[in-house]
Amino acid sequence: MTATDRDREFTDFVAARQQHLRRIAYAVCGDWNRADDVLQTALTKLYVAWPRLHRDGREEAYVRQIIVRADIDEHRRPWRRRERAGLEGHDRAAREPLPVEERSELFAALQALPPMQRRAVVLRHWLGLSVEETAAELGVATGTVKSHTSRGVAALQAALAPNGS
Repeated sequence: MTATDRDREFTDFVAARQQHLRRIAYAVCGDWNRADDVLQTALTKLYVAWPRLHRDGREEAYVRQIIVRADIDEHRRPWRRRERAGLEGHDRAAREPLPVEERSELFAALQALPPMQRRAVVLRHWLGLSVEETAAELGVATGTVKSHTSRGVAALQAALAPNGS
């Protein structure tokens, strides 16, 4: 395979799957800016591993795994815990974005979940991965996936239940 063929195949894959992968990154991160950063990291790593992964047909699984791991890494960074706004009291608040499909009641409830529960629910129920596949992508035991998924689904049901139910 020539470098030109490699670049063309990679570009075709990204063009076809980028919006879907961006929505996955957003579902995992809960923030569009972080989702874009995480997706960029994942696509960069995919490009490096493209010949090996494309030959085996594992491109999308690899990108999903990198998205999840990059989000986990970002949460572990020490400077993130100390992050503060640059000009406290001087920055004007940004306008609320207009409601869009991704901002539905379900998605808002999903974003309210703790990060690990959100990741488990997204991988298991939105992407339809098995418990074992989810455990492999998160780097945890299957029992951990089951407990986080169970708690996440219960929290979503409670958040979305009609009042008085």
